[in-house]
Amino acid sequence: MVWCKIVLFVFLTTFFSCKGQEQPTKLKDPYTSASGPTIIKNFKAVAVAPDFDTTLVSQYIRSIFQDSKGNLWFGTIGEGVVRYDEKTLTYFSNPEGFHSESVFAINEDKTGNLWFGTDQGVYKYDGKIFRNYNQKDGLNHIDISRKSILVDKSGTIWVGTHGGVYRYDPTKDREGDQCFSLFKLLPTINVAGMMEDSYGNIWFASSDKGVFRYDGRTFINFNEKEGLSENYAGGMAEDKKGNMWFTMENGICKYDGKTFTEYTPKDGLGGTEFWGVIIEQSGIIWVTARGSTTRFDPSVSLPNPKAFTVFTPEDGLNCCVQSMYQDRSGNMWWGAGSGLFRFDGKDFYQVKQNGPW
Repeated sequence: MVWCKIVLFVFLTTFFSCKGQEQPTKLKDPYTSASGPTIIKNFKAVAVAPDFDTTLVSQYIRSIFQDSKGNLWFGTIGEGVVRYDEKTLTYFSNPEGFHSESVFAINEDKTGNLWFGTDQGVYKYDGKIFRNYNQKDGLNHIDISRKSILVDKSGTIWVGTHGGVYRYDPTKDREGDQCFSLFKLLPTINVAGMMEDSYGNIWFASSDKGVFRYDGRTFINFNEKEGLSENYAGGMAEDKKGNMWFTMENGICKYDGKTFTEYTPKDGLGGTEFWGVIIEQSGIIWVTARGSTTRFDPSVSLPNPKAFTVFTPEDGLNCCVQSMYQDRSGNMWWGAGSGLFRFDGKDFYQVKQNGPW
């Protein structure tokens, strides 16, 4: 049994150069934690944060995704991407294969390739090899935004950056040509999120120009003039009735196809500076903000304090929630500024390398 000494360097502004080469991933340094999965790391970072808890899956988890095989993937800041397959916890990072330390978006295409949006462009992983796409491939902006890799129903891959939206052309990729191109029908926005709704419309949230809806032919921009409460838009989600929900700086907003309805701390939301939204299979809406996370039951008629349950760090969840995800078994996961968390229906608990998973 070989124990590896975990050495981490976690700074939001850390960037590593990307050579854009295809390299096989060679995993090494496996060890088994006391009562959890086997840990496999294939990198050694350059420094250690003095107060960092090395038993965490990672301190900053910016994206969570479950692939078609059931594996869970965690995009981190400082430790690349982490895969959990119930038996092993595998870290893919510098220097072999996966050269980026920060992962903000994860998705899977129709053929089973995993796509990662990072601070060094986009990576495609076919299960054996990571390939990096950057400026040489037409991706002029390599700073990929949070939740901004979208695989639509037709299989088209969209990538959102801080300098516009790009689309991937697999035919050009096979021919060795530039395979990413700027989607010029959309203004060059700072993308804050992308999603496809149940009708096939693609939505783009921006940090300063509101929300854009694309139906395959034309765009509609929803902003302050159209009734959206602000030009800033963060998270997006669709409920079972087809309503769209957006997080705004001062709350959340529901769009039923005709009108916008705002919900703010005056209605019962907790915190300030609202960031993310996710809707459970049950219809429960979770909203993250600075200082708290709110569980909102939209089936309860307002005003009613029972519609909102506000969780603060005193309830076990770190206030700086950066990602939320519900897996196919219905489990809810949170990535925060102090690691990975689960919710048991009443309380939050932290998931470390050795669990409890």
